[in-house]
Amino acid sequence: MAIQFMNHGKATPNGNLLIVDGLNLAFRWKHQGTTDFEYEYVRTVQSLAKSYNCGEIVVLGDGGSNYRKSIDPEYKANRKERYAEQTPAEAKEFEMFLAEFSTTLKTLSRKGYLTLKYSGVEADDIAALICQNRENIGVDEIWMISSDKDWDLLVDEKISRFSTVTSKETTLLNWDEHYDFDPEYFLTYKCLTGDKGDNVPGIPGVGPKRAQGLIEQFGDAMSVYDAVPLSGSYKYIQNVNLHAEQILKNYELMDLITYCDEAVGVDNINDIEEKLLVKD
Repeated sequence: MAIQFMNHGKATPNGNLLIVDGLNLAFRWKHQGTTDFEYEYVRTVQSLAKSYNCGEIVVLGDGGSNYRKSIDPEYKANRKERYAEQTPAEAKEFEMFLAEFSTTLKTLSRKGYLTLKYSGVEADDIAALICQNRENIGVDEIWMISSDKDWDLLVDEKISRFSTVTSKETTLLNWDEHYDFDPEYFLTYKCLTGDKGDNVPGIPGVGPKRAQGLIEQFGDAMSVYDAVPLSGSYKYIQNVNLHAEQILKNYELMDLITYCDEAVGVDNINDIEEKLLVKD
């Protein structure tokens, strides 16, 4: 049986899909100090779909990550600390922002666009699940709308990303304009350098240049780990030897492709399949 992508919304199905990092896009208006953005958000999504010739639209909400919290309880803990430092006025403003985003998702859904959000599941992992099944669901090309560079882990010949913050595209063709390493080493780079925004520590003393050097010398993350203990007197080399287990932990935390099924969960996958797919 052939599996076809369901017709959601008013866009005309054409085999191309727009995946919107919902909350990420909403922050565009928060940074502008705008609390009433519901309809402008909808128009923006529609405009992006038209610009990238996408006949299908999926908007993803973010419900946190039970999967990553089980690996590292400190995952994104820095964000809670930051929110705890808000003034009462800032906290109220943020509450209004989240309420407006929730209303926006309902409006998108009411207009017929597919919105997906699950408690304990990050938008990144839902996007990864859809991208992994691109061919199975009859999708040709995917454009991801997010300013989160983590989504570049999903970029390939048929999958690209656009940031509304920088107004720049990341594709396989222009990859070298953004990074000094090949796409297959992006995960390794992240495992070595960590992610301050998500409170994921890297190897102490290993920044972009040293990470690139380790990649050039050893290859991917597992090859670096297998080569431990590395020879050399430099402090960062000693840190790689001392903190090698962090590479493995970061791999589990950051590899969107390998672990997306586990991160999304069986029940949610079944729900996504029911909403996303039809069999004929």
